[in-house]
Amino acid sequence: MDHPPPLLAVKGEGAVFRLPAIAIVGARNASLAAIKMARMLAADLGRDGYGIVSGLARGIDTAAHQGSLPTGTIGVLAGGIDLPYPPENAGLCDEIAERGGAIVSEMPFGWQPRAQDFPRRNRLVAGMALGLVVVEAAQRSGSLISARLAGEMGRLVFAVPGSPLDPRASGANGLLKDGATLVTEAADVSAAIAPLAGARTPRTAPLEEPHDFSAMPPPGENDRARVVEALGPTPVAVDDIIRHTGLHAAQVSMVLLELDLAGRLERHAGGNVSVVFGGS
Repeated sequence: MDHPPPLLAVKGEGAVFRLPAIAIVGARNASLAAIKMARMLAADLGRDGYGIVSGLARGIDTAAHQGSLPTGTIGVLAGGIDLPYPPENAGLCDEIAERGGAIVSEMPFGWQPRAQDFPRRNRLVAGMALGLVVVEAAQRSGSLISARLAGEMGRLVFAVPGSPLDPRASGANGLLKDGATLVTEAADVSAAIAPLAGARTPRTAPLEEPHDFSAMPPPGENDRARVVEALGPTPVAVDDIIRHTGLHAAQVSMVLLELDLAGRLERHAGGNVSVVFGGS
């Protein structure tokens, strides 16, 4: 991330930082349905092997931490690590640290959080994760700041749709209009994050196990032409390109890398790719 903190104070277990992380954020005055959704997403993603990052605020943040307590969660404070905010979450902070998670802060000990410290905290929430899920958020909210920061850092942005009649969902619905990935279950998130986390994306028809990449011949001109022909302005999955061309995954990856370096490839959420016409 840009402008990383020079140091972080950590309370808890360092092992949780080895997990690929997903951030879950949302409204402080969240609806019961949204709180239930956040807790469910955090629990399911935790069982899938992801650490859950959030900001320890009331509402969605608290639900996300509670759902992922058994599997590993990271709480990011806006103030000093010895001054949990809001105060009613002091017990939750202790429980996170005691159950294998961690509490972190870039602020000095004894620092009382100010209004301007919360957006600063949000950039850490976004920066620590591969992707960020907004469960419920109004149009003008800290969660949308987190989503914007995540997008600027190249993280994946997800949103849970809500009722258009509920102003608490207007921000999340707006993110969906702007291209965020729609989420109705944890699989929507893990399928998109898995390639970034080094895991295999779940497939309905699994490909056969890959061979030793070093044993594969480099792609020839005809191979390159087949990959380029399979691409268009509409994003497609890399697996679909492999199936369509009949080439080995290593050969397709090499061609995509060449296109990427030439500025002719655009990468999208979920590991999908498209061609950029007119690139150099």
